[in-house]
Amino acid sequence: MLEPVVCVHGGAWDIPENLWTDSIEGVKLAARRGYQVLDDGGSVVDAAEAAVVVLEDCPAFDAGKGSVLTYDEEVEMDAIIMRGSGLEAGAVAAIRNIANPVKVARLIMEKSPHILLAGEGANKFAEAHGVKQVDPDTLVTPDARLELEKYKTFNKAVYSLFNKSDQKGCDTVGCVVVGSSGATAAATSTGGITAKMPGRVGDSPIVGAGAYADDQTGAVSTTGHGESIIKVCLARHIVSLIEKGQTPKDSIRDSLQYMESRVKGFGGAIAVSRIGQVATHFSTPRMPWAYVKARQLHFGMHPDQHCTEEL
Repeated sequence: MLEPVVCVHGGAWDIPENLWTDSIEGVKLAARRGYQVLDDGGSVVDAAEAAVVVLEDCPAFDAGKGSVLTYDEEVEMDAIIMRGSGLEAGAVAAIRNIANPVKVARLIMEKSPHILLAGEGANKFAEAHGVKQVDPDTLVTPDARLELEKYKTFNKAVYSLFNKSDQKGCDTVGCVVVGSSGATAAATSTGGITAKMPGRVGDSPIVGAGAYADDQTGAVSTTGHGESIIKVCLARHIVSLIEKGQTPKDSIRDSLQYMESRVKGFGGAIAVSRIGQVATHFSTPRMPWAYVKARQLHFGMHPDQHCTEEL
C-alpha cells in the first residue's frame, strides 16, 4: 500500500507580495481538502476535483472566481480532469458564467462520449446536467479589471506575464493525486491570460498539455504560457521522462528547460509518480504549491522554499 499524495499548485508567475499570504493559504487549504476526501474514502478523481474547487473559489487565483478578463471584458474559463486508470478525460474551453468549471469537465468525462466541449456548447451541456449559471460579475475581482486596463493587448500581456524580466499577472491552478492503490488523477483550471482574444483557448483543457494522468506512470498538472505548453505537450513530456526512469523532479526540470530552449516559454508543474514520488518545479520567480503525504503538509512558493506542518 502506498502513502496517498495530494499535490496542488496556484500558478507559476511573479506573484506580487500582496498576494503571497492568500496564495499560500489557498494551496494549503486545497491540499488539505483533497487529502481529506481520500481519507474519507473518496476516489482520486473526487480528491482532485475537490482540491481544484477550493482553488477556483479563492479569488487569489486565476480560475473560477478571480479569473482574468478577455479583451472584450468577459470571463472565459478552461478546465480539465483526467483519470489515470483508463486515460479518461473531460474538459471545457471558453466556458462562461460557471463557478467551478472543473465540475463540468468531470461531467463531460463521465456523462458524455466526448472529451472537450467549448463555448456555448459547454454551457448548454452544463445546464442540461443541472449546473447553475452564476452572475458573471461574481467571478470578476477588482484586480482583474485593473489588469485588463494595464495589459490591453494580448501580446503585451504574454510578454509581461511570462518574460522573466517583467513578470506580473496571474495564472492557472491544478492538482495531482495518487491513491494508496496507485490510482492517479490530475486536474487543471484557469481563466486564461489577461486581454486574450475572445475564444482563445490555452493549454489547460488539452490532454497532454495542461494535464495528464496514467496509472502506469503518474500524473502531472502544468502552468505557465499556454501557447508554449501546447507546442511541447508539456504534461506528456514530463510523463514520458518519468516513464524512462527519471524522478518527477528531474522530469519537470528537464521538460521546462526544453520548453524554454525550444520556444522561450516559462512556467511550472507538479507531478506525482505511480509509486508516490512527488515533485514541484518552476522556471518563473514564484509558484505557490502544497502537498500532503504521510499526514504532513508541505508547502512553498519561492525557489528553494519548503515548509512543513502536521495535519
